[in-house]
Amino acid sequence: MTIHSPARVKDPLLQPLKLKKLVLRNRIMSTSHACGLEKDGFPQEAYQAYHEEKARGGIGLSMFGGSSNVDIDSPNIFQQLNVGTDGIIPHLQRFSERMHAQGAALMCQITHLGRRGDPYAQDWLPPIGPSPIRETLHRGIPREMDEHDIARVVKAYGQAARRCEEGGLDGIETLASGHMIGQFLSPKTNHRTDRFGGSLTNRVRFALMVHDEIRRNVSDDFIVGMRYVVDEGIDGELSADDCLAAAQILEREGAVDFFNALFGSMDTSRSLSEEVFPGMGTPAAPWVAAVGRFKRAVNLPVFHAAKLSDMASARFAVAEGHVDLAGLTRPHIADPHMVAKLLRGEEHRIRPCVGAGHCQSQHRPKCLHNASTGRELTIGHRIEPSQTPRNAVVVGAGPAGLEAARVLAERGHKVRLFEAAAQPGGQVLLAASDWRRDLIGIIDWRLAELEILGVTVECNRYMDMDSIAALDPDLVILATGGIPQTEFGAGSDLVQSAWDIVGRQIKPASDVLIWDNTGRHPALLAAQMAQAEGSNVRLATIDVNIGQDLVYPESTRWHKEFAKSGLRPEGNLRLTGVTRKGNKLEAALINELTHEVTHQAYDQVIVEMGTLPMNELFEDLRGHSANDGVTELHALKDLRAQPKNGKGFELHRIGDAQSSRNIHAAVYDALRLCSVS
Repeated sequence: MTIHSPARVKDPLLQPLKLKKLVLRNRIMSTSHACGLEKDGFPQEAYQAYHEEKARGGIGLSMFGGSSNVDIDSPNIFQQLNVGTDGIIPHLQRFSERMHAQGAALMCQITHLGRRGDPYAQDWLPPIGPSPIRETLHRGIPREMDEHDIARVVKAYGQAARRCEEGGLDGIETLASGHMIGQFLSPKTNHRTDRFGGSLTNRVRFALMVHDEIRRNVSDDFIVGMRYVVDEGIDGELSADDCLAAAQILEREGAVDFFNALFGSMDTSRSLSEEVFPGMGTPAAPWVAAVGRFKRAVNLPVFHAAKLSDMASARFAVAEGHVDLAGLTRPHIADPHMVAKLLRGEEHRIRPCVGAGHCQSQHRPKCLHNASTGRELTIGHRIEPSQTPRNAVVVGAGPAGLEAARVLAERGHKVRLFEAAAQPGGQVLLAASDWRRDLIGIIDWRLAELEILGVTVECNRYMDMDSIAALDPDLVILATGGIPQTEFGAGSDLVQSAWDIVGRQIKPASDVLIWDNTGRHPALLAAQMAQAEGSNVRLATIDVNIGQDLVYPESTRWHKEFAKSGLRPEGNLRLTGVTRKGNKLEAALINELTHEVTHQAYDQVIVEMGTLPMNELFEDLRGHSANDGVTELHALKDLRAQPKNGKGFELHRIGDAQSSRNIHAAVYDALRLCSVS
């Protein structure tokens, strides 16, 4: 891949970096993570294709295999790889060939979970650790390791490293921080009194033994680094000075060739979502300065990734000497071609990472607004031009409609896009507030792409059957969204929706009940806004707790927000009725556990029950369409063009115009339908 201008030749991100004999073509990397695509514990076709796309997109180094297990009592609990068997070697060989053919380097992270292991996962073996101290997130109480355990695990690390080199990889990193190496290092998890506990010299001994064994099993040219904590933060006990002192020992002993810097500890949801993997609502590049102080005190290359969300943040980190290699891991999930766009002078066209955390959920590695990531073997990232351009009409300019218009225009169709509201964005305009304001990037990026493609969003345009028919379309896509569902039983006419509060259609009253039936954001946003305006808020949910439909960084953030404000949500409550009592509304709530019904009066009752499709336009159009508005599901799933059933336009619904779902579902609807239309 060539650089096309002198300005880009000088870009700090595009300078090569030498590690031993390996030369990385730029300063941009993707850090190790468990991407969720493993098969039988190995990086097979889907896993490799996911990383190969980043290599094709110009990345310098892709690291993979977050928390790859070196031994049997480090179990697979979040779809890690198994580097504890020679069976992985052929897969690594094919993987490295593919990445090297695209010009990218490839490394794997190897580890033992230690006390983070689940005693009931995989082979039901007890977790082990330096001391028998419970791990809060994974809930295991480890057995204290004896010298036999230590010798076994040290050997396992060495064999895992051997397999990685035989697999053609350029190097590996071990994981300290909350995993076994870090558990020995931290006085929080190491209470031993033998040669592995007490002084810093003793606590770093296990790491030195592991890396000595790794060096014994690999060649001198093979690169060996460590994902290393530079400060355990407020939940830990290793200070920045302690971490630096241990790092200097590791450097002096020749244990490592680089440090891949982390900040924070891993044993609480708060520290994971705010420190180790900071997301939406946290400042950009929060730990770059701390990592820079660490880097200036060691003499090895230092890598770092923690909300380096865009090229500007990464460029600053490299240019100011804070890091040698910038980790843009989640941004590459949003756009694996970001380096190629930078090289073409199209940095402004990079699809932004909005930090939503969808890629860290059970759906990983799927991006909230890039439905191709993780589906490289099916839909992929390239939009193919159509051989038969069509006259397409898209109604609705929320995420689904904007994506449909973008994909259709990329394919060469003539696209008209209409929005009834005064501006595009749909529900995202309501959602993108306060700590979730970065969501607006989902809309802004698509609007910018549509401008480049020559598609105008025609706002304040309410479309009916006649106005659509007058355009003589071949294809009509309805992305008209939904309206709030408020029908729960007796008294439904007396309540308002959470949207009314969030959209400021109504003012919160003095005494408010907000009932959440979805476990999503709207009720929580409404509660936060009402409380901020001085209302006395009772937040009840049908679920065990709030945010049940959200990914863990989001739910953790909501718990923190309400803990700060003093709002105490109540779970297992179902709203069964609302009646008017004078100038008050009496709400009946049944406890789903005890079936006890309580009645209490409020000034206002707000409900969140998702949305119902706005079907009127669809029903008007379907009788005039060639397909009666039917989207053939097998064709949709298999990425085949929809069957032609006769004369007239083809009609489809996408996103919330079908049912109440999230942004990713809406975008995926649009992408897979329109990429073959």
